[in-house]
Amino acid sequence: MRGTMTIDDGLHDFLGVRDRLLRIARGIAGPDAEDVVQDAWLRWNGTDRTVVRDAPAFLSRTTTRLSLTRTTTAYARHQSPVGLWPAERAQPGEDPAAMVVEADQLRGAMALLLSRLGPRERVAFLLREAFALPYRQIAGLLGVTEAHARQLTRRARTRLETSGDSRVSSVDHRDLLTAFTEVSRTGDPAALVSHSFRTGSS
Repeated sequence: MRGTMTIDDGLHDFLGVRDRLLRIARGIAGPDAEDVVQDAWLRWNGTDRTVVRDAPAFLSRTTTRLSLTRTTTAYARHQSPVGLWPAERAQPGEDPAAMVVEADQLRGAMALLLSRLGPRERVAFLLREAFALPYRQIAGLLGVTEAHARQLTRRARTRLETSGDSRVSSVDHRDLLTAFTEVSRTGDPAALVSHSFRTGSS
């Protein structure tokens, strides 16, 4: 009988799309893909699956979001000397090759953000997911209400879970990377906010 979802049902659904999840995670998070997929499983295992209509879509969305968050937070922690990341800073002797890989992953993540999100959605998502700023502070920086800041972040997560990508300008890509790196380095979110107002107000 299938009146109630069981752990075995959930495991079957997960294993059925695990290869797809790994491809998604490798494309964004590179060598951290296995860890991302494991995190996706933990989220899935803790989800009330009776309310999930499309398990593959749900798992793909979760993996995309986890991959982006892992990539941006890893880079930010290595770059930021003050402010936004009080702990887990880069240690002396950090492997340069690993940092190059993270930079490559970051470029891919920024391209994905540009292709799927509006300017303010990108900023709200990054400030919340990569830098863990409270919604109230994000709202103040963007000049919106706290409820709107939450809405922007939720909308960003939803759009990241879609498959439709628009073309990415090399100039916009460079500018977003520069803004993100500046925030990571200084702990001041002003660069990302400025980027938002330069590129639009959505």
